[in-house]
This record gives sequence, structure tokens and C-alpha cells, in this order.
Amino acid sequence: MKNFLIILMFLFTFIAPATAASPKTVMVLGDSLSASHGMPIDAGWVALLTQRLQSKFTDYQIINASISGETTLGGRNRIKQSLETHRPEIVILELGANDGLRGASINSIYENLATIIEICQQHNSQVLLVGMQLPPNYGMTYTRKFQAIFPQLAENYQTRLIPFLLAGFGEKHEFFQADGIHPNEVAQKKIVETIWEVLQTMIKTEQIATNPDN
Repeated sequence: MKNFLIILMFLFTFIAPATAASPKTVMVLGDSLSASHGMPIDAGWVALLTQRLQSKFTDYQIINASISGETTLGGRNRIKQSLETHRPEIVILELGANDGLRGASINSIYENLATIIEICQQHNSQVLLVGMQLPPNYGMTYTRKFQAIFPQLAENYQTRLIPFLLAGFGEKHEFFQADGIHPNEVAQKKIVETIWEVLQTMIKTEQIATNPDN
């Protein structure tokens, strides 16, 4: 009986903590472009990215905190609570498109995104900033200033950057739904490749920083 108790103590001491370890988290904070608008949830790029991530890095999970119609102000208002709830190591920040389509001021878009990034960094979450572009009918001056927001933020806050979420197909109508705004199911796979190229390097860097001897 005594030997049996000793074995049990050994198991609880050395095995239980390892099995209880919670996965690390990547949180997506975005709008309808990340919320599978117009298609099943499992066909969207976040779900497809989750499959890719868990096949390569089994100790990571993805939380999708995206809301259709979300603006940078909405993201700013809920980022702190989202961080405290999910405690992500990495935040994929995909906001700004709705602000741009509504003609919001460039300064307000910048300030809202900057505040989100600052709060993420205060919570020790790395940020992968995802840029967007506007159609030319919004005027050359405004579209250029809007597009410049994202690289300016990435430089000022030293975040990783994807310059354009829809890179490689943004001008091709066959990759969009009937509304001409939201990518279709075929395009979701292209978005995954764009995100994955940067995200995987961030995860590898984080792993090295966490386990420098491995």
C-alpha cells in the first residue's frame, strides 16, 4: 500500500502538470473579412488557418474574435477585455476596411489602431498587423493616405506587417462574392497562404525566445 501511494505521488507531481498545460493562443481581431461573411464558418480563412496551425504547431490554438461590420473604434473598445479573456501570445489585427469604406478620417483610423497595438504590447502580445487598400473611386489622395497607415504603424510600433490581406487577387472579380467586396471560398485559401507566411516565422521566433536551449 505504501509503495502504491508513492507511485501515485510521483504521477501527480511529474505527469499531471505536463498534461494540464494550456495551449498558446493566436487571436484574430477583425471584421467581416475574418468572420466568414457569406460562407460557412469552416470555409473561412481563420478556420483554414487553424487547421494549418494545429498540423504544424500542436501547442497553439486560434481564437476568432472578429465581428462583421467592426470598425477600428469597436476594436479599440473591446481589445482589453479580449486580451484579458484569451491571453493571446499573438494578435492578428485585421481592422480598418470599414472605416475606409465609410470615409473616416485618416487620423482617427491611425489613432484607434495605434491604441489597439499599444494595449496588446502592454499585455505582452505580439501584433501581426494586416493592411488593406481601398478602390480607386475614393480618390487618389485618400486611398494613398489610407494605405500608408499600416506600414507607418508597423514601423512606429515595430510590429510584423502584411501589407495587403487580398494580395494577389484584390483586382480579380472571380475571387469575390456577388457583392464585389467579400472574398469567396476559393480566395480564402489564398488569404491563408498570405497570413501563414508571416505567422509561422513569428511562432518560430517566439518558440526560440521561450526555449533558447532547444
